[in-house]
Amino acid sequence: MMKYRVLIADDHPMARRAIRSVMEEDDAFELIAEATNGEEVLSLCEEHQPDLVLMDIRMPGINGLEATKQIKHRFPTIKIVMLTVSDDVADLFTALQFGAQGYLLKNMDPDEWLAYLHALLDEDPEVSRKMADRLYHQFRSGQHAVQPDLNILTQREQEILIHVAKGETNRQIAEQLSIAENTVKNHLKNMLEKLSLENRIQLTAYAIRHGLLQK
Repeated sequence: MMKYRVLIADDHPMARRAIRSVMEEDDAFELIAEATNGEEVLSLCEEHQPDLVLMDIRMPGINGLEATKQIKHRFPTIKIVMLTVSDDVADLFTALQFGAQGYLLKNMDPDEWLAYLHALLDEDPEVSRKMADRLYHQFRSGQHAVQPDLNILTQREQEILIHVAKGETNRQIAEQLSIAENTVKNHLKNMLEKLSLENRIQLTAYAIRHGLLQK
C-alpha cells in the first residue's frame, strides 16, 4: 500500500497534536516531520521532500502563505493544503494564487479532512458542497464578482464549470448533462489547461470570482 509522506506546519503544539491524531487514523498517511514556523517548513521540505504539507496560515516569521509561495517555487511537485480556523475567502484566493492545492478549516469533521486529502492526492479532488456554498454566499454579498471573460471556454465547458462550482462530482455532472463521465473528465482537463489552473477547487474559485453562479 502506497503511503503519502506528510509534513505538518503549525506553531501551536495542541494543534499539531490534533492534526497528528487525525492523520494517524489512516494508514495511507505517514507523518515524517513537524514545523513550527515558515523557516522550519522550508528547511524540512528541502530535507524530506514530502508528498503533502498541511500548512497553518498564521505562523510567526514567514507565515504560511509566504512559505507556500516559496515552496511551490522551489519544489513544485509538493502538494500544499492550507489549514486555518478562519473561512476568510481572501486567504483562500491568496493561497491558491501562491500555488496551494487546497484549503481546510481546522474545525471540519476529521472524516471530511481525510476524504478530501485522499481525493486531492489521488488527483481527483472534489470540492465539498459546504465549501462551495460558503464561497458562493460570501461572494454574492461582497464586491468580488466581475464581468466574466469566458471567450476562452466553450459553451459546454462553461456549463461544466458551473456544475463543478456547485460541488458536483464527475458522475453527477455527466448525469445532469447526459454525457459520458470520461467526456466530463476530458473537458475538465482542457479547462484546467486553458485557465492555467491545477484542480477543482481552483476552478470553483475561478467560477465564483467571475460571477458564474449568479446567472
